[in-house]
Amino acid sequence: MKPGRLISPPGTYFATFSTWQRRRLFVVENYARLFLKTIYRYRREGRFQLHAFVVMPEHVHLLITPAQDITIEHAVQLIKGGYSYALGSILGRKREIWQRGFTEHRIRDDQDFSNHQNYIYQNPVERGLVKNASEYRYCSAFPGFKLDPWPSAAKAEFSKSA
Repeated sequence: MKPGRLISPPGTYFATFSTWQRRRLFVVENYARLFLKTIYRYRREGRFQLHAFVVMPEHVHLLITPAQDITIEHAVQLIKGGYSYALGSILGRKREIWQRGFTEHRIRDDQDFSNHQNYIYQNPVERGLVKNASEYRYCSAFPGFKLDPWPSAAKAEFSKSA
């Protein structure tokens, strides 16, 4: 029997998940825009705070703080499930959208937050998709996206336990 996944503690997380068989799903502009609508819908609903993101052709990186009553596992499940449902409605058929699971890293401090935010912003630059992060339309470095600041509650919580 496989051991169960531990439920992650409250905090801010860098999360990564990939499309099914790393298909380049997000090269289709409408699919990428639908993903952004999905994450912003859950942000508006108060499910999590969104600090940074990048939607690459075959994977996604997020820097998020789930709401008090939501685990990182549940937040990612909402995003992946909500997007799969929305895309399935458009495509009119059921198909695999995401690889199973995701990876996450709990942010420890301001420097860790800054390093992961920079990683997100530089991902499309490193891949040669753009010269500057602010040119990539599906990255929060692109002008105009509303983001939440690094939460002071998470900083205070980390300081207590450090």
